[in-house]
Amino acid sequence: MPPFTNLVSDSSLVQETIDLLRVSGGRANASEIVDAVFKVSHIDEDLAGLLVGDLVRDDRRLKIIDGNIVELQPYDCESRLLEDLDFVVVDVEATGAKMPPNRIIELGAYRIRGGRIVDKFVTLVNPEISIPRFVVALTGIINEMVKQASLFAEVAPRWLEFVEDAVLIAHNAPFDTNFINHEISRVYPGHRMMNPHLCTVTLSRRAVPGLANYRLETVADHFAIDIANRHRAGSDALATAEVFIRILARLEEHGVRDLAAARIFQSPLIETTAAQKGSNPAPHFFPLIPDSSRPSQPTSTFLLRNFVSERKSE
Repeated sequence: MPPFTNLVSDSSLVQETIDLLRVSGGRANASEIVDAVFKVSHIDEDLAGLLVGDLVRDDRRLKIIDGNIVELQPYDCESRLLEDLDFVVVDVEATGAKMPPNRIIELGAYRIRGGRIVDKFVTLVNPEISIPRFVVALTGIINEMVKQASLFAEVAPRWLEFVEDAVLIAHNAPFDTNFINHEISRVYPGHRMMNPHLCTVTLSRRAVPGLANYRLETVADHFAIDIANRHRAGSDALATAEVFIRILARLEEHGVRDLAAARIFQSPLIETTAAQKGSNPAPHFFPLIPDSSRPSQPTSTFLLRNFVSERKSE
């Protein structure tokens, strides 16, 4: 397991286990998990414990009790007040819009604590591939600038230490967080960042309705925030950080005081569903990479299933 508390397994089976535990009161028997997740019924309890134990080992979100009970560990970030949280506002520049094959060429981030910017992280990254002309024209970053820059494998430990357990913020967060986790998975195979994230695009649509569009420059202009060097990670991250600080004040006006409420506020669909149910949705470990971009099954799963099938036929 990589030595960073904000990295977790990216296995779809682990995510299925967590989803099962959420609807099972937070704990379940190993044989129940094998039945629901591995699709293997009537398995020996000891063997089920071994299989599930191997699956969730070293994942801080889960705990094995007495070798046969799996318990979902509380994750209090969702219920903490926004004013008590650290936020890391991030922006990435890359060689193209999709990964793979594209890679990050610049990473910029600012830490917000108590409504103030308190730290920054800005670095060029050597993508190990050529930067296309249209990206050079857009960002001003040329191949010569990144040739001597650090590889992402060298940046990753410093990045993970900088972020720690902060909530990630980005303008169009899926783009930035997915790119970061794609790079993370190259350095730490099978892992992703577990940090929750919010998107200033969706937040600003709710907090500042009526704008012509919600591009970063439009929202920044609304708040009279200058962007010194558009499409450079440091400048865009700084502008997004300033926008988010303004949005935090608007959230307070709307009675949004904790992270769970901020998630609901930025998503009308979740808000409507929660209102219909008369309660807030359960806290959730939001993955930074959508399920569709993950491998559906790790190779070890097929081996385990074959092993179980052979045992059942004996």
